Formats: sequence, structure tokens, C-alpha cells
Amino acid sequence: MLHELRIYRCLPGRLPALLNRFAHTTLPIWQRHGIRQAGFWTTVIGESNLDLHYLLAWESLAERETKWTAFQADPEWIAKRAESEADGPILANVSSAILQPTAFSSVK
Repeated sequence: MLHELRIYRCLPGRLPALLNRFAHTTLPIWQRHGIRQAGFWTTVIGESNLDLHYLLAWESLAERETKWTAFQADPEWIAKRAESEADGPILANVSSAILQPTAFSSVK
């Protein structure tokens, strides 16, 4: 099992729009594509309270490639993402890291 840590840094004032998009648009589309989330977090104390951190669970890099590519090309996602940005862009930056658990990790 691999986990992908994704960090989305929002433009000032745009985190609520991102949270709304995930709750009402992204998650149902992910479900249709078989993309499994392992948790979402916002920052209470840390570098930036404009960030959304989340983990995705993947069986393999091949699964990630197949499912993420299909999601990115999904016509509903493309249309609804554009709708969610009608008032302007939401994201300033996106980072991603693929994580592999250590032998002593409680999460495998």
C-alpha cells in the first residue's frame, strides 16, 4: 500500500471554496473512479492556514496512474472545476509526494 500526500495552498480567502468543491464535487467523482481517500486536514497551527492536506490510498503506482488519469480527464470534473473557479482561481500551489510505509509503521 502506498499513500499520496497532496498539499493544496489556496489563494487568500479561497479555502472555503476548495473545501466546498471537495465535499460536493470531487469526492463523489473520486468514488465513481475508485479513488480512496485516507483523510483530509486543514492547518490550525503551522506554516499556513491556507493549506489543505490530504492522503490518498493506492495499491500501486500503476493503480494511481490509471485512476488519477481517468479522473483528470472526466468531463464532469472538468466542467465542475471550471464552475468552482468562476469567481477566480482557488489554488496558488499544489505539491504531491508518494509515501511508502516503513516496517514499523502502524499504517501499512
